[in-house]
Amino acid sequence: MSDSKSDHKTLWELIKDIRFGMLTHRHDDGMLHSHPLTTQNKSLDEVLTLYFFIFDKSELASGVRQDGNVNVSYSSPDDDSYVSIAGNARVVRDPAKVEQLWTPAAEAWFHGGPTDTDLALLEVDIVHAQYWNVEESKMTRILKKAKAALTGERPQPGGHKEVNVT
Repeated sequence: MSDSKSDHKTLWELIKDIRFGMLTHRHDDGMLHSHPLTTQNKSLDEVLTLYFFIFDKSELASGVRQDGNVNVSYSSPDDDSYVSIAGNARVVRDPAKVEQLWTPAAEAWFHGGPTDTDLALLEVDIVHAQYWNVEESKMTRILKKAKAALTGERPQPGGHKEVNVT
């Protein structure tokens, strides 16, 4: 890995404006289930943890308590950027952190506010991430695809990076 601080900054820049991440976890029956969740972070801290508000008595909370291995994916097709994050999740009660992350938008889901009795914090410690961030213009990508079709060579998309945290 090249410059981890730079990689972490790039990772945050790619996900910070995407409203929802799809969090995938293993359900009680072994199947993989995904849920759209809003990332509550205001930034990506030094320990690289993502935060989400969830219902404490939900299927998601139950599944994470049994198996904390999760994946969170983010997609911004308009910007041609995609992020896949593998991590370890846990359901916690942390009133101070909830208060710090709370926004008026969360009140739509948790009517009791930051002290709602069914509000829990899902913390996801990032272990590994991949991102694809194509910075070429759409015209350049179209031309590369056309060239590939004519020559039989696969186009080489730019902007793919793996970030190992551990």
